[in-house]
Amino acid sequence: MAEAALELRVEGEAAMEALGARLARCFPGGGLVLLRGDLGAGKTTLVRGLLRGLGYEGRVKSPTYTLVEPYDIGGRVVQHLDLYRLADPEELEWIGVRDLFGEDVLALVEWPERGAGVLPAPDLEIRIEHADGARLLHFFPRSKRLEDALHQLAAE
Repeated sequence: MAEAALELRVEGEAAMEALGARLARCFPGGGLVLLRGDLGAGKTTLVRGLLRGLGYEGRVKSPTYTLVEPYDIGGRVVQHLDLYRLADPEELEWIGVRDLFGEDVLALVEWPERGAGVLPAPDLEIRIEHADGARLLHFFPRSKRLEDALHQLAAE
């Protein structure tokens, strides 16, 4: 994998949620974000913050058993996928995963490696690592627009 365009150290759950809320501004429309990291790395916490940043006030849970948790936030569609329990990427075809993505849909996918070969190309990949009680986030944007937005995010 290429070198990360941005690396941020985050300490604590509240800081991870705050980063997610700021990250929401990088996606004024749709997009696909892949979230990579070990169990307990903070993927769902980052998603929770992002959803809060978009204005969602309800409960945010990991869709580990349902695979997909849809959100309608003021007419905007956000799909949160957790592929941890996926046995084979082809299972995504059976649930109609391609219908979940669209130009105006923001899709947030945890454990994307389990959907390899079926998921479309991402707009952003985020790798989260444990780092001495904190988290180190590595951002890999796939467009100049997102790269610029991430540099603005880092400056905040």
